[in-house]
Amino acid sequence: MANYLIIGASSGIGRALALKMAENGHRVYGTYNTHEIQSDNPLISYTHLNVLDDNLSFDYLPDTLAGVIYCPGTINLRPFERIKPVDFAHDYNLQVVGAIKTIQSVVSRLKNTDNAAILLFSTLAVQTGLPFHTQVSASKGAIEGLTKALAAEYAPKIRVNCIAPSLTDTPLAASLLNTDQKKEANALRHPLKRIGTTDDIVHLADFLLSTNASWISGQIMHADGGMSTLRV
Repeated sequence: MANYLIIGASSGIGRALALKMAENGHRVYGTYNTHEIQSDNPLISYTHLNVLDDNLSFDYLPDTLAGVIYCPGTINLRPFERIKPVDFAHDYNLQVVGAIKTIQSVVSRLKNTDNAAILLFSTLAVQTGLPFHTQVSASKGAIEGLTKALAAEYAPKIRVNCIAPSLTDTPLAASLLNTDQKKEANALRHPLKRIGTTDDIVHLADFLLSTNASWISGQIMHADGGMSTLRV
């Protein structure tokens, strides 16, 4: 049994991954912010955490962590001229600075474990320019740079990877998928003709955190139905 910290484990991919890791027999320390959650699984516990706070406390964690997964994110799709600089700053603080503060706070625990891993999340829109995606692309582009720099700095002790999905059916994307027509239209945009599921992302995350991926680091893994590379 290994110990994992999942930031943003109350819903969507974070919640599904917490359940998967517990199913594998691992101990999961999850955090929530606005969506309070209680676990009936003895291997999963939840603690309130607002990553925008200046000082983050992880005193409740054990001395060893096998992995840190940082899930908080936003999907704000608007014309560039209608986005205020403060909106860009808020996303950067949530998605990039929050990840930095978390990793800096717990990296000593990762160093105490063999095959420790950090997993971050980006978006298809960083590699593939899409209209109305400047706000999300700006901060997630920084996440991809952070992934590669950390992977180099912490090799060979800690592996660092990033998953860059396309549109996935989670609560975060609810406004984009709240009708059958929207679901069908978004599915047809993908070469594989469907939108992503939490299972699609969780299976990849589970692999990247496991010893099966012990020779993989510094990678941006595109789980996107083929959108980033295929034209069909």
